[in-house]
Amino acid sequence: MLGGSIAMLVNKQTLFSAFGFLVAMIGLAGMFALLDSRFLALAQIMVSVGAVVVLSMLTILTINAKEENLPHEPNKYKWIAFASLLVLPITLLIYKSTSALYASFATMQTINSKVVGKLLFSEWVLPFEIVSILLLSAMVGAIVIARKDVVQTQGEES
Repeated sequence: MLGGSIAMLVNKQTLFSAFGFLVAMIGLAGMFALLDSRFLALAQIMVSVGAVVVLSMLTILTINAKEENLPHEPNKYKWIAFASLLVLPITLLIYKSTSALYASFATMQTINSKVVGKLLFSEWVLPFEIVSILLLSAMVGAIVIARKDVVQTQGEES
């Protein structure tokens, strides 16, 4: 997962960065599987790997960005190194202060997809429907905006 994240950040070619993102998301799904959370692992694979990565790769291939068109930034990664040096000690302090939480994590129950489905369609049915209507309206809006641009360019060509 760490290798995929680093590859995503340092690659100049956007398609290889998307492959790094793919590796990072599969690694995150593997972490969920190691934590015995099969539902989250499968959801991570289906949503992030199956939808987001494929969509970003399709967009990258459609745009066809060339390296000569990209801006030249010689000091691009200095801020990443500086931020990493600042964040590392803070992360270690947080890790040391939260080590007592691990005992409480051992007593937690794992939730399977049957429980999630039952809760989603009984107690959380109204928020679920609101989110589905919101996503549907966003998709319709994106299609309308895209079609408007296509219709305008076809009208200008005639």
